[in-house]
Amino acid sequence: MTDPPIHILLVEDDELFRLGLSTRLQQEPMLQVAAEAEDGETAIALVRQRSFDVVVLDIGLPGVGGIEACRQIKQQQPGLPVLVLTSHNQPALIARLMAVQAQGYCVKGIAAEALVLAIRSVAVGATWWDAVASQAIQSATLTPTPDPLAALTKREQEILALMAAGQSNQEIAETLYIAPGTVRVHVHAILQKLEVRDRTQAVLLAMQMGWIPPHRNFG
Repeated sequence: MTDPPIHILLVEDDELFRLGLSTRLQQEPMLQVAAEAEDGETAIALVRQRSFDVVVLDIGLPGVGGIEACRQIKQQQPGLPVLVLTSHNQPALIARLMAVQAQGYCVKGIAAEALVLAIRSVAVGATWWDAVASQAIQSATLTPTPDPLAALTKREQEILALMAAGQSNQEIAETLYIAPGTVRVHVHAILQKLEVRDRTQAVLLAMQMGWIPPHRNFG
C-alpha cells in the first residue's frame, strides 16, 4: 500500500513560472498540484474551501501580499504547512516569515530536486530554510531581533497610526497641521524603513507586530 500523494496549493502570480513549476511538480509521483492561485485573496479563499497538505507561496503577490496571505492561511488552518518560494533573499524577511509561522523558505532558482525535498519535508512536519534563512535564524538566536518600529521617528509613528485609521495624505496633513507634501515625504520614509512597497503593507505589518490593533479600515 502506497502513501497518498501530497496535495499542493501553488500560489504564484507569474503565469509562465507557475505553469513551469506546476508541470515539474506533477512529474513527481508523490506530489499533486491540486489547485493554483495567482494572488493572495484567491489562495486564502481556496484554503477556506478545500483541503491541502502544503501551500507553496510566492511573497510578491498583487493585492494581499504573501506575508499577509500566510498569516491568514495559518489563522484558518494552523496545521497547514506553508513553504515560501520567492526571488527575495533579504535576511530581514526571515523574521517576518517566522512571525507568521511559515514552515520553510526557498529562493527561486533552487534545484527541482531540492524543492521536492523541501515540500516533502514540510508536509511531514519538518521545517526547511535555505542557507540565507538559516544564517539569519542563527544570527537571531545570538542577537535580539530589532523592532522595525524603533526605526520610525515619533512623527512617522503618528502618521502610520493615522494611515491605519484610513486617513488619506490630505486628511493626515489636516490632522497634524502640516503640508501634504511633508506627509508624502514621511510616508515614503515609513515604507523604506519598514521595507514594504505600499501603505497597505505598512499597516498590515504594524498590525502583525502588535503596534496597531487589528480590524481597522485603511486605504
